[in-house]
Amino acid sequence: MVTSVSLRGVQIAYRDSGPAATAHPLSEVPVLLVHGMGGDGHTWDRFGQRLFRLGRRVIVPDLRGHGRSAHTGSYRFDEFGEDLLRLCEQLELTSVDLVGHSLGGYAVSCVAIERPGLVRRLVIEEQPLPLWSDAEQLTLTRRLPTVPELWHASTSLLRHPRTVLAFDRSMTRIALEQFRTPNPRWWERLGEITAPTLMLRGGPGGMVDPDKLALLQAGIGDCTIESFDCGHSIHRDRSREFAAAVLPFLGH
Repeated sequence: MVTSVSLRGVQIAYRDSGPAATAHPLSEVPVLLVHGMGGDGHTWDRFGQRLFRLGRRVIVPDLRGHGRSAHTGSYRFDEFGEDLLRLCEQLELTSVDLVGHSLGGYAVSCVAIERPGLVRRLVIEEQPLPLWSDAEQLTLTRRLPTVPELWHASTSLLRHPRTVLAFDRSMTRIALEQFRTPNPRWWERLGEITAPTLMLRGGPGGMVDPDKLALLQAGIGDCTIESFDCGHSIHRDRSREFAAAVLPFLGH
């Protein structure tokens, strides 16, 4: 069942499985699954059901401007993270595992930076890593994702027509502008993440700059990187391999 809650004036929809039927040592630690740009929480249906069967409570929000959540006048990347943090506070969570894809990966990283004591495990899937300085922007040789790539990598009109219709398309241009704007503050604060972190990157069709992975790994105290041979959506296109990497990391 979809629940909607107002978080500082932004209506955010989410699904909460509630307590799992099977007892598990981590049953009191929910898993928050966060989709990427252009999608909604239904992208996690298969993986979420598997977690639930393993004894975990699963919470799946729709980010602002997506799915059943409200469209807003602002789509700054850190605001997506703020919405997730407020949702955790609303649900009175004291410990949580975070899994985020693409834009959702950026959002969960912000939660782990702002509230490190809340996050037990952090999984980031195919987050396009931001620029770190103006100098890099001037000398950047690797191309950034284009608007069509950001759109088509995240969703499919044939598979999920309702998802596409609900998506606020104005966000795509705003996201591309942010990808082109250096974010040194995010890089500087990576060291504030205390949760063991798993970074998943795709192959040639992915959106993670491989040159930045070493910086990410060095910035986070405990960070493991796993690579796949698919494109941007590992959990969708390599669901078995995704589960084989993520489930043990989450304690299953």
